[in-house]
Amino acid sequence: MAVWKRGSLREYSSIVEVFQKIIDPIIVALTGITVYAVRVGEWPMQPQYRMVFVLSFLITALVFPFYDIYRSWRVASIGRELANITIAWSMVVVLLLVAAFLSKSGAEYSRLWFIFWFLLCWGSFIVYRIALRIVLRLMRRADWNTRNVVIVGATELGSEVVRGLANTPWTGLKVVGFIDDHPEMQDKTCENIPVLGSSSLLKDLLDRHVADEVWLALPLREEQRMKEILFDLRNSTANIRFIPDIFGFRLFSHSIHEISGIPVLDLNVTPMSGMNRVLKAMEDRVLSLLILLVISPLLILIAVGVKLSSPGPVLFRQLRHGWDGKPIEVYKFRSMIVHAEPKGVITQAQREDPRITRIGKFLRRTSFDELPQFINVLQGRMSIVGPRPHAMEHNEQYKDLIHAYMQRHRVKPGITGWAQVNGWRGETDTLDKMRKRVEYDLYYIEHWSIGFDLRIIAMTILSGFFGRNAY
Repeated sequence: MAVWKRGSLREYSSIVEVFQKIIDPIIVALTGITVYAVRVGEWPMQPQYRMVFVLSFLITALVFPFYDIYRSWRVASIGRELANITIAWSMVVVLLLVAAFLSKSGAEYSRLWFIFWFLLCWGSFIVYRIALRIVLRLMRRADWNTRNVVIVGATELGSEVVRGLANTPWTGLKVVGFIDDHPEMQDKTCENIPVLGSSSLLKDLLDRHVADEVWLALPLREEQRMKEILFDLRNSTANIRFIPDIFGFRLFSHSIHEISGIPVLDLNVTPMSGMNRVLKAMEDRVLSLLILLVISPLLILIAVGVKLSSPGPVLFRQLRHGWDGKPIEVYKFRSMIVHAEPKGVITQAQREDPRITRIGKFLRRTSFDELPQFINVLQGRMSIVGPRPHAMEHNEQYKDLIHAYMQRHRVKPGITGWAQVNGWRGETDTLDKMRKRVEYDLYYIEHWSIGFDLRIIAMTILSGFFGRNAY
């Protein structure tokens, strides 16, 4: 019975995931009907409201999976899950509002009903998921749905695994011991976890249900030893996992795929492929078009001001590296007097730079000089969110000084980015400043999601326009 309890939810995790995907749209519909009964109360239900509930059910079922709502509880914190559910539900509401706007049917609905529905549904999602977490924790305290893991290899890689699991206790994964064939490691501990013995004990540990899983944390050079362990455990039904020693590399979107029936371990790949690429393109084109329509009067005023400020063109055009390092032409409002620099030299703007015009100071301080780049986004050359495009000369300067510097070009450059909203914009007059900006850019690429983009956009709107480092 103990063995069944330990693996009960694990064996039916796919059923739980399907259940979740059904429950969320049902919550959306039920909360809407509940608020309708209280606020409107007209029965039978008015046809336009029935249509909203059907549409919201379908949109929720389509949108939620793209926000990591249904990732395993074992690998997502409660804070991240609640943030994702908030962003996902907000996106559903935005799509419903867009549908109402395009169909010119917004006046047919009660605004109070819509607001109360949004809040009640959001609160229901929060309560529902917190309740699930509590139930899950109680089950694990009772030894339900926990997994005991034995790590083969009391190495630095094995220690890294233990530290990672210690920082994520909600996973229900517990390392009960190490296995190591080196004589000097016998009867020792690693990360305060005992080394139980050599690999000859593995079969016995699994037979006695001391461990549910075996994780191989061995160097790649020990391929023969791993083959021997797999042969010794060929009759065991326990999960056996291999942890490649890739923690020492700066990797992006590392995952395992199957191509033509061949298992492939992705080490460095762009996150902008498949459906991610489609979603990012839709996000960029739709938002940039709406923003350009809204700010068009401001663009006209700025263009007139730039033209009157000093002789020269309104727009400043410069070649930058785009996606995959291909050159693109980037637009900005001209903020400096027309001047020439030696070939291959780009002098960054500095505080009290005499080349900057009076209106140029305002444009650079507010980042309004970058508004024409929404045209670049509409053209498909840039994204709204991504690493800022640096001058080509700066790329040549820093690519050999900063590790993984050119990895910034695995996605399209952006108008705003994770580095910018965290204060790393403006002049990078030291190598350390550029390293810090690149560090934030690489973090963005590694953790990209639509929700992350929306968070950065919101941070830019709230605090990103006026920067202390912009001049």
